[in-house]
Amino acid sequence: MRENTVKTRLKNGQPVLGIISNTTDATVAELCGFSGLDFYMIDGEHSSVSTAQIPDIVRACEGSGITPLARVRANDPKLILQFLDAGVMGIMMPGLKTAADVESLVRAVKYPPMGERGLGPVRSADYLLGTMSQGEYVSFANDQTLVLPMIEDKEAVDNLDDMLKIDGVDGFVISPRDLAMSMGYYDGPGHDEVRKTIGGVVEKIKAAGLVVGTTAASGDQAKTLIDRGVLFCLNSFAGLLKSAAGDFMKGRS
Repeated sequence: MRENTVKTRLKNGQPVLGIISNTTDATVAELCGFSGLDFYMIDGEHSSVSTAQIPDIVRACEGSGITPLARVRANDPKLILQFLDAGVMGIMMPGLKTAADVESLVRAVKYPPMGERGLGPVRSADYLLGTMSQGEYVSFANDQTLVLPMIEDKEAVDNLDDMLKIDGVDGFVISPRDLAMSMGYYDGPGHDEVRKTIGGVVEKIKAAGLVVGTTAASGDQAKTLIDRGVLFCLNSFAGLLKSAAGDFMKGRS
C-alpha cells in the first residue's frame, strides 16, 4: 500500500482538489492524474462501475500519481471491502444520517483494533507478498485510509453533533444539491436557508477539527471555499469537461 498523499496534505492543513467520475474507462483516471489533480473519486453510486473494474482504474491512478478514492453506493461492509482491497485509499459514503451509521462505516474501513475489516491476500496488501509484515501493513493501512461520510440529508444535519464525535473519521463532505432536496428545495441549493444551513455545518465540522469537503464548479469557487476553510473540493468529470469545452468554444465567437 502506498502513502495516501491526499490524507497527508489534509493533515497538514493543505487543500486538495479532484473530481468524481462515473465512467468505467480507466484512461480517464490516468488523464486526470497526468493533469495534476490530487484525487480521482470513483463514483460507485451514480454509475455502472462494477467491483471487477475497480483494480484497473486504481492501477491507472497509481501509474499517473493521483490518489484513488471512491464513493460507494451502500454502507455495506462487504462492498466497501472490495473497493479497499482493490487499492482504493478512501471511502466517501452517501446516505448516512446518524452516529450509528458513521460508526458502521469506520468499522468497515478500518482493520482491528480500530474496526472489523477482513484481511486477505489482496492487491492493497501487496497480496501479502510485499516487504511489510502483516502487523506493519494493518497499522499502515489504518493510518492511510480516509473516512469521509457525506452530509446530504436534513436528518444528518440534525444529528451532526453526535456524528462528529465518532473516532476514525477524517472529515465530512457536504452535498449541496441533495441537502437542498431534503430541505424541500427541489430547484437547487441557491436558497438562503440552504446556504445558512451549509454555513452552520461547515463551522461545526471545522470546530471539531475535522476536514470539510464539498463541491466546487470552478477554480474560483474552489478558491473561495478554501479561503473559508474547506480543504476538500471536488468537481465532476462532466462538469469539468463542460467548463473546459465552454472556454474552448469561446474561440469560435
